[in-house]
Amino acid sequence: MESHYIFLDVDGTLVTYTNELPESAVRAIKAAQANGHKVFTVTGRSKAEMYKKILDIGFNGYIGGNGSYIESNNNVIAEKKLSAKDTRMIVDWLYENNLEFYLESNAGLFASERFEEEAERPIQLYSAKKGQEQTDHLKVKDVFPDMIFGELPYRDDINKISFILNSYEDYLKAKHLFSEFKVGTWGGAGETALFGDIALNNIDKRTAITELLDYLGESEKNTIAFGDAAVDIPMLEVCGTGIAMGNGSREIKEMADHVTDDVANDGLYNAFRHLKLI
Repeated sequence: MESHYIFLDVDGTLVTYTNELPESAVRAIKAAQANGHKVFTVTGRSKAEMYKKILDIGFNGYIGGNGSYIESNNNVIAEKKLSAKDTRMIVDWLYENNLEFYLESNAGLFASERFEEEAERPIQLYSAKKGQEQTDHLKVKDVFPDMIFGELPYRDDINKISFILNSYEDYLKAKHLFSEFKVGTWGGAGETALFGDIALNNIDKRTAITELLDYLGESEKNTIAFGDAAVDIPMLEVCGTGIAMGNGSREIKEMADHVTDDVANDGLYNAFRHLKLI
């Protein structure tokens, strides 16, 4: 059996959007590793969001911040951060425009004063869009259990800043003002988006996988990527085989080599079996 490099998105792929980790996914990963395959997470999450139950699986490496941070066997390969000056500039603009936000770093998620209150409804809507049931009871702490409130937001270790969109115009303003950065949206397509985010430009999951493979001296030939959203499409494109989750968006299902079951219905395990990784 040839050894493969397996790259897994986290939210909607490894875990549900309410952070539920299927036991079958853990079994699949451990069995694949026992068969000689290497498994990496590739996620928008900072390392502070990689909670113990996820890390305890025991991955061979981690790509976070949608490509801004790369680890292999606990060795840091790359870490690309916003400067303290740029972070302050962005945070000040968010304050001036009454946009609640959180800063993403490996040290933690640092939220603005009213984020917990203002983000509750957008988080509920976001989870409902992703197919979760009974989302009206969700709190911000259910999705971000270790989020930190009340600390000074001017930091030098930030890889991404997410903020609540009061309107689509907020995103358009940010995209115009911060044109040298990568400004995007999430939680919906186009004007239905619930959140905006700002990060360094020219970084995504594709560039990070390529950088990691170059470091390891490997090619894309024996690589497999799993994802559920548009942000995952670049890594499915660069890898030898691309797998979309059954709960994934139409765009990623249309370009994937194979569509497996929903994350909550043993999608990862079934795909590993289909690909003969286990």
